[in-house]
Amino acid sequence: MAVAAWDSVDVEGWDAAFGEVIDRIRPRFARFEPVRHAAALMRGLLSGLDRKNCWTLAEQAGADSPHGLQHLLGRARWDADGVRDDLRGYVVEHLGDPEAILVLDETGDLKKGTATVGVQRGVHRHRRPDRELSGRGVPDVRHPGRARVHRPGPVPAQVLDR
Repeated sequence: MAVAAWDSVDVEGWDAAFGEVIDRIRPRFARFEPVRHAAALMRGLLSGLDRKNCWTLAEQAGADSPHGLQHLLGRARWDADGVRDDLRGYVVEHLGDPEAILVLDETGDLKKGTATVGVQRGVHRHRRPDRELSGRGVPDVRHPGRARVHRPGPVPAQVLDR
């Protein structure tokens, strides 16, 4: 499976595809403002920002404050399940491969704190010693015959005792 490096992405083609996604999810929102904020949120989440929170995503979108994104996530009326289904449909139509397998890999998301749910010391070949591993899965698509087989180990006792 080929993966495009960020600097090799066709920006105009990507913008057209992104517009197609926004057009697809537009009917799921009661007003036009949340659609605009949803587009900014998705662009920000797909960006190369180091920290992704409402402030940094709003700044990247050119907004003066994170209030629009916070309103979208907390109070705006929209069909989140419908948006999820629309996005899934788009991905299946454009990126789908009948031979593909979805893999959730927990080793790629590092955390620094100790109060985050599911955080523990772990072994990761790219991590710094002062970082923790979270139990959040990172999706990856693999093809049959080329996927690693991994059986997860038991949940550590210190996580269960929290």
